[in-house]
Amino acid sequence: MPVSLSVKNVPEDLAAALRQRAAANHRSLQRELLSILEAAVGRSQRSQAAASGERPITIDELVELSRRLFPNGTESSVEYIRQMREDR
Repeated sequence: MPVSLSVKNVPEDLAAALRQRAAANHRSLQRELLSILEAAVGRSQRSQAAASGERPITIDELVELSRRLFPNGTESSVEYIRQMREDR
């Protein structure tokens, strides 16, 4: 069962740096803090999956999944980027 932790009296400059780091990593502050804690104790998503008995997906499985999800392929990323630029 997950546990809630609380850190008190965090200096404002440290909190601001953590918020900035979270934004740079496109994460919430909560997820960024959890990621930092996982790294500090040597746990990553990969080791968590191994501990739970899950195995990582293989490249061949990923290719098959992509083909099932996108049977006609996807549009070119170049075209997508061009369209985004034009929309500005």
